[in-house]
Amino acid sequence: MTNAPNLTLAEDPTAVRHFGGQSNKGLILLQDRVVQAKAVGAFGNFEVTHDVSDLTSPAFLNGIGKMSRVLLRVSTVGPEKGSADSVRDVRGWGMKIYTEQGNQDFAFNNTPVFFVREPIKFQSLNRSHKRHPRTNLQDATMVSTLTWRRFRNKNQEWIHALMQLFSDRGTPASEDGNFKYVKFHFKTNQGIKNLSNQEAVKLAGENPDHHVEDLFNAIERRDFPSGTLYVQVMEPADAQVYRWNIFDMTKVWPQADYPLQPVGRLALNENPSNYFRDIEQAAFSLSTVAPGIMPSADPMLQARMFAYLDAARYRLGVNYQQLPSNVPTSEVYSPYQRDGLMAFKTNYGGDPIYVRSTLKPVLLREKIEAKAQFQHEKWVGEVCDFTSEVTDDDFVQVRALWGGAW
Repeated sequence: MTNAPNLTLAEDPTAVRHFGGQSNKGLILLQDRVVQAKAVGAFGNFEVTHDVSDLTSPAFLNGIGKMSRVLLRVSTVGPEKGSADSVRDVRGWGMKIYTEQGNQDFAFNNTPVFFVREPIKFQSLNRSHKRHPRTNLQDATMVSTLTWRRFRNKNQEWIHALMQLFSDRGTPASEDGNFKYVKFHFKTNQGIKNLSNQEAVKLAGENPDHHVEDLFNAIERRDFPSGTLYVQVMEPADAQVYRWNIFDMTKVWPQADYPLQPVGRLALNENPSNYFRDIEQAAFSLSTVAPGIMPSADPMLQARMFAYLDAARYRLGVNYQQLPSNVPTSEVYSPYQRDGLMAFKTNYGGDPIYVRSTLKPVLLREKIEAKAQFQHEKWVGEVCDFTSEVTDDDFVQVRALWGGAW
């Protein structure tokens, strides 16, 4: 016998639901993301359309016609989950490609530059546009709160990103051992449509889920959205002598110097069967990469590699990679990543908790050669190179943007 409560349901008094046992402490709901809480997501495919075997060796990028399954989550950044999706804000793209070599995660923004370049400012940036702790108020447009203004005035390196946000873009509708620096760009094949400020405010009141509804309905009627992946490629020797630090996230690589090269096509063709399971529980990390792709010395990238994993563990638990949206389609053997709450797979049975044991011989995947990388380590390794100093170089690309270089 148990003394746990048996409660009737309000919508049907004849139906009885048993709630828990003696150790049940109540229903626990999943906490919203601190940033990028309001989102829409879908599944699709990525197809290689151009040969890039001279640039990189990951299997999912080699072989014209190669297809890989994709999960994409698109969100605003600052507002909470119940907010309008037409507010003036950066849009974040979380993308997970399920490859035969493990998962490849990407985390993009719809703007080509970021607001800060120092990791120490990342947390303050995210907090600067949250609700006031006393009034619980926030400006509807997300761009004129006092705290937000003060933060940007004290950190003027983000003038480039600020101009992007306040433009119409702010309301969108190789295996040879060599390596290269690469920037990835996904560009829509549907064309670009932006909202005026008045249209965005009107939509926020009439249909705060306008963008969510638009994507879902387009896929349902089989009008599948698509985009093209492009890359910019820079040789390490060029990086050392370029006119500014190529890892500065507040600046772009000019396409006149490093033109876009097409790689493949992304198509979204499947809505989630359950939003919570497929999208809300999805986690993306910049440290989840396929063999042949490695992170650069960009200080903000290095910080985000930790921050995204830490946020996923805090929100979903240590075994979040076992959830349906996050589990790789390829076999992964990592016996030192086990135990913890909600370990619902085999937990590696009786295997040793380390690798290279004689009790469990393991054939390690062939290591990809990258001789040149170590020759470049001294130059790229100084990831704490940036300071808060703002120089004339911070305004060169901003002036070009103001002059019409859109």
